[in-house]
Formats: sequence, C-alpha cells, structure tokens
Amino acid sequence: MAEYIWIDGTNGVRCKSKTIDKPVTKPEELPEWNFDGSSTGQAPGDNSDVYIRPVAVYPDPFRLEPNIIVMCETWDPDGSPNKFNYRHEAARLMEANAKHELWFGLEQEYTLLGLDGRPYGWPANGFPGPQGPYYCGVGTGKVYCRDIVEAHYKACLYAGIKIAGTNAEVMPAQWEYQVGPCEGIELGDHMWMSRFLLHRVAEEFGAKISFHPKPIPGDWNGAGLHTNVSSKEMREEGGMKHIEAAMKKLEARHADHIAVYGEGNAERLTGRHETGSIDSFSWGVANRGASIRIPRACAREGKGYFEDRRPASNADPYQITGIIVETIYGGLEDENIAK
Repeated sequence: MAEYIWIDGTNGVRCKSKTIDKPVTKPEELPEWNFDGSSTGQAPGDNSDVYIRPVAVYPDPFRLEPNIIVMCETWDPDGSPNKFNYRHEAARLMEANAKHELWFGLEQEYTLLGLDGRPYGWPANGFPGPQGPYYCGVGTGKVYCRDIVEAHYKACLYAGIKIAGTNAEVMPAQWEYQVGPCEGIELGDHMWMSRFLLHRVAEEFGAKISFHPKPIPGDWNGAGLHTNVSSKEMREEGGMKHIEAAMKKLEARHADHIAVYGEGNAERLTGRHETGSIDSFSWGVANRGASIRIPRACAREGKGYFEDRRPASNADPYQITGIIVETIYGGLEDENIAK
C-alpha cells in the first residue's frame, strides 16, 4: 500500500491510499494520480481534476514496510504547478543555488487540543497556573500528552524523517520538535511529512493538532517555526561576514518575508513573549526578542548559522526556505516567491 500525501488549499494535509503490485523505494517508480480539487480548495467544480506527482518516498510507520508514505506535488491539467504547489518553485531555487550547500533546521511548535477545542489538560472553565513550570517540564500537571509526542517521535524515526529532538514548550499543552539539518528541498519534504505523521498519530488518541501562532490570547506564549539557516560560506572561517551580509538583505525584504511567514502572525509577533515586532526588523547575538538571532557560540567562533524567529508555526516550510534563498542569493527570472 502507498499512502499519497499532498498539501491542500488551506495549508493542511490530505491523503489517500493506493494498492501497488511491488515494493517501491523511489518516487519515479510510482504512477501519477489525481483527486477532486474542488473538495480541497484547489480547483473549481467545473474543472476539478488535480494531479499528484510523487516526489519523496518513506517507510510507513503505521502499516510497516514494505508499505510506504509518499510526498506529492500538485499539478493542474494544463501541466502547470497548482497555485498551492509552493514546492516546485522552492526546488528550482535550491537547485540553482546548490553550490552554496544550504542547510536548514526548523523548530516546529504546536498545541494539542481536546475535541472541545481547548488545550489538552486545561480546566474546562478556567486556566492553568502561570507560565514557568511547563517548559521542558516533567510530571503530572506540568506536561500533557507525552504519549502522543513519543509516538510521533518514533513514527518519524521509523519513516526516516530527520527529526532531531523534542521538548515541552512554555505554554502547557504546547510542544516543539525539530527537523534538520537538511540540505535544500529535503527540509520542506521532511517537515511536511512530519506534520502529516503528527496529525495521524493524534488521530489515534482522539486529540487535535493546532498550528495557530497564538492559540490562546493573553499572557501565553505563541507558537512559531524558528528557521535555522547555514550556507557553506557561513560555516567556513570568516563566515560571520556572510551572515552579516545576509542580515542586510533580509532587512530590505522584511515585509515580503512576513507576507509568507504564516497567517495570524501579527497576534504572535508583538515584541513580547520572546518575539520581535512584526513592524520592524532587528537582529542580535543571543537575543530572543529580535527578528533574527545569532547564537552566541557562532558569534564567538565567527562562523555558523542564524535563526530566523519570525515564521509562524503554520507557515509553509517550502515558502520559508524558498524566500530566504531568493533574498540572499537572488530569484529566478520567471518566478518570485513573494508574489
């Protein structure tokens, strides 16, 4: 069995199963398929066929090998990428800039909700105690749904997703996991597949996953998708000058980046709760209140990477990594990530 997975018109994931007659390890060994795009927000009803083309294959952690889960791109009948296919352009940018050996690592924050839409474990008619004991917490009343988190972690490892770790976050029922480092387009593929696996695992437990950047108003931390970036030049001796040059380019396109860094981000990027302001660009060493943070170890060594703290938890990793590459190294003649 092959589970075809794609991104829909609402920035969510969809899937359907296909029987195949032999074991498959490469996407090119799989047939193109199609679905009703009018039911996923990707096509009108009078021309509803949208085609899905396999681009990455992973072992299925639910059905187990030789069954597979398959990441797909969406394409229109005329042979052009569907308007919600952000992978296609990002892949072209990565290929055009392959000489820079770009590494990405993303930190995916999310909130676990009950069927009532409230964060899991929160009182039905009230709130838990103030933030403080929950971050990286241990013990009843401090963390919730660790069984879901552990099952997701193991599912990612089985599938070969480059999950680097996980931890409980500042708000109760909020967690984070990290994917990477991955080179080029692989990051987007692994992050989207990890999101599918998270939804799929939570389904087994009767929980819902929220990627909203500010799920609970008030004095509670939001949820982001901090993006760590490093090029070959940044990792070499004297790399800090390349990082600083990137800061100037990123500052010049701050508004363009914010436009593709997730919906509802203005509720999160307030300058409070470890965020910078959505209206201005800033960067600094070890500053979690800046738009971009340079880790202190990197500043000390004069090389390494930077962390873009602006992306919201619901942002598309293809768009994030694509626009970063476009801003630092230039876009393609006929395409623009920020359009």
